[in-house]
Parts: sequence; C-alpha cells; structure tokens
Amino acid sequence: MTITLFTAESSIGWVSHIALEESGLEYEAKALDFSQGQQGSAEYLKINAKARVPSLMVDQGVITETPAILTYLAQLAPTSSLALPENPFEQAMINAFNLYLCSTVHVAHAHKHRGTRWVDDERALKLLTDNVPKTMAVCADMMENQMVKGPWVHGEKFSTSDPYLYRILTWFDADGVDIAQYPKLKAHRDAMDQRESVKAVKAFFHHE
Repeated sequence: MTITLFTAESSIGWVSHIALEESGLEYEAKALDFSQGQQGSAEYLKINAKARVPSLMVDQGVITETPAILTYLAQLAPTSSLALPENPFEQAMINAFNLYLCSTVHVAHAHKHRGTRWVDDERALKLLTDNVPKTMAVCADMMENQMVKGPWVHGEKFSTSDPYLYRILTWFDADGVDIAQYPKLKAHRDAMDQRESVKAVKAFFHHE
C-alpha cells in the first residue's frame, strides 16, 4: 500500500505525522506552504476540497479529519503503539477524548488566527482573538483535572490520543496558557518531546 500524508508546518497535521512514525508503516510526507496558499491551489483541492490538512492518501482514496486518520492508522498497525484496545469502553474513551480535541480545543485555538471563519466584523474578530487565553485555559483545566490520567492520556498505555494532545500542548505558549500550571499536561509534553516519532517530525520541518 502507498501512503502519502499532506501536512503543513504550523498545522494539526503533526498529529497524523507523529502517528505514522509510531505506526512503523512506510509513507511519504508532503508539506504544503500555507504562506503561499498552497492549500487552496487547484491541484490540492482535487485531493481535499476542504483546503485543509491533514489529508492521508491511500490506495482506496483520501482520508481527512484527524480522528479518522488516527483510527485508520491504528487499524493498519495493530501491533504498534497505536494499537486499539479490545475493550469497547476503552476505545470509546479514546474516541471521546480525540473528538473533544477536534471539536472544542482545536476550535478554541483557531479563534486566534482563523477568526474570519466565524466573523468578519473587526471588533468581533478582536474579541475572539483576545479571548483565546481564557478559552484555552478552560480546556486545559478540563484536561488536567478530568481527562488526562498520566503518564499518558488514558493511563499507562500510549494511544492515538497522545500525539493529538501533544500537538495541542505545543500551542499553549503562543495561546497565552502557562503549561507550568498544569503538571500532568507539562509532564506529557515533556515525555512526548523525548519520543523518536516526535523528533522525526521536528527534523522533517527542520526544527532540530
């Protein structure tokens, strides 16, 4: 099977990229340059009409949306660190966490740079942007106190939730959230920074 990931340096595409490294599957990563608007090019729109990343191109077609890509990769690599639990409830908890990141936390973050998706009034746009530290802190409180078990999201076993949480946590500093106030989240980010999968993705974007 041929696997190609379309991603971008500043994007949530890191999650699928890290997961691919964790999976051990052979793949090719292609980075889009958002500053040049490549996500809106005619060529890329044929791959993903949403004009967003990530997009995972496989033999059968293109998979979009991070939670879907993560589940797919976990199913393709059942002996990897991404392996799905046999217990349906445990898998539901993974899905619930990943969907919370997708539907709530990522959206709260996007208000900082992508507010024009929701409003076009300059005053309303400024209010959205200014509110990001508050809304992201609310999410951080929820994850620290109610969701993340430690050392990994769901306890002792690594899962697809871990690369997803990691990418969100890398945005905290710029979003005005002091991660030092959240011991479990900080420990998680620090632990992920030591994983070879994360180092490989950073190297891809020349961060190391």
